[in-house]
Amino acid sequence: MPRVALGSAAIVPVVPPRGCYRVQVLVAARQKRWRDAVSAQIRRTGCQVTTCDNGVDAMAVLALGLPLDVMVVDASLEGRLCCSRLAQEARALRPSLRVVLACDMTEAEREAVELPDALIVAKDHRAGAVASKVREALAVPALAT
Repeated sequence: MPRVALGSAAIVPVVPPRGCYRVQVLVAARQKRWRDAVSAQIRRTGCQVTTCDNGVDAMAVLALGLPLDVMVVDASLEGRLCCSRLAQEARALRPSLRVVLACDMTEAEREAVELPDALIVAKDHRAGAVASKVREALAVPALAT
């Protein structure tokens, strides 16, 4: 890192950890109330949040190349790009994208998820569980692209 000398003192510039952007999170969920509550929870942690109410819009955000670090997908997402399909397509487009699936799954259903490295969290947004999982996802090293 370059140092700037001013007299006898050296100044080391501070570089943000993610370039000029804060941590970027995409929340894709059908229910507006849940989407808004989770988005507010994630914003309180200092992250930027983009929201979508369906999988097609979420894929458009990914295809546009907007910087994203984590994608939170609600399991009740319906349509052509439902929950697990959206996660798979997103991972195909961006291999290093961290995925958090918000659902109320049994242990057997968790094993059936076709994205084994996705973090799974209960949909209860009141306890701060989703924001906690987003922080956990960020702590995991990104997959190699």
